[in-house]
Amino acid sequence: MNKEEFINELKKINIELTKQQLTLLEEYYIILKEENEKYNLTRIIEQNEVYLKHFYDSLTINKIIDIYSQNICDLGSGAGFPGLVLAICFPKTKITLIESNGKKCYFLNLVKEKLKLNNVIVINERSEDYAKKNREKFDIVTARAVAPLKHLLEYGIPLLKVNGNFIAMKANVENEEQNIENYLNKLSIQEKKRIIFNLPVENSLRTIIMYTKTKKTDKKYPRRYNTLFICFWIRISTNTAIKTTATLENSDGWIVPKP
Repeated sequence: MNKEEFINELKKINIELTKQQLTLLEEYYIILKEENEKYNLTRIIEQNEVYLKHFYDSLTINKIIDIYSQNICDLGSGAGFPGLVLAICFPKTKITLIESNGKKCYFLNLVKEKLKLNNVIVINERSEDYAKKNREKFDIVTARAVAPLKHLLEYGIPLLKVNGNFIAMKANVENEEQNIENYLNKLSIQEKKRIIFNLPVENSLRTIIMYTKTKKTDKKYPRRYNTLFICFWIRISTNTAIKTTATLENSDGWIVPKP
């Protein structure tokens, strides 16, 4: 997606950027490319791909909710998608970026300072730890494909005000929604809207789901999860054994993945 295509496609989702905002995105890309050579921020670094799969993709949140002037928390911000892109394109918003990786937090602060993004706060902390201390604080919580859906909901919902919205930005979520209804009930949320579409130019599948919080979250959430495995030995002969791992799903519907 070249810059002209980027501008035209954004107009189709009711976003028109100023010259200053387009310049800030260009500067963001330059910093991203330079810093990505020093430490791994993203495997997508070619300019047209960044404009499509990072910048445009981040802004597709506008398809499902109006974020103007909202207080937003972005979980697992990584290199700033969608959080920094939203901060540039919607300067009236207040964006809190949560990222546990120290190098990525350094990058987020670097972009914030160089682009003078005064509406951004960077927090170097695990999402579940931050959520325990900042309950019912945000209008919107976003997460863009950083972890399985159930994990994201448990970490993000406690941060939301009652009637606030959690926006999950995913590709295909079919494999992540096993027993999801039981999980929504435990977290006191309802799915309000879902849109499925393809990115322009290369047609990658995208799913954006909006969940609304209906009452305060039980204080036992979020829980801290350690990966659990069942290790067992299958005897295949009197002298040989194979160590195997299995996945579990606990009573709350949490899927524990294979390593």
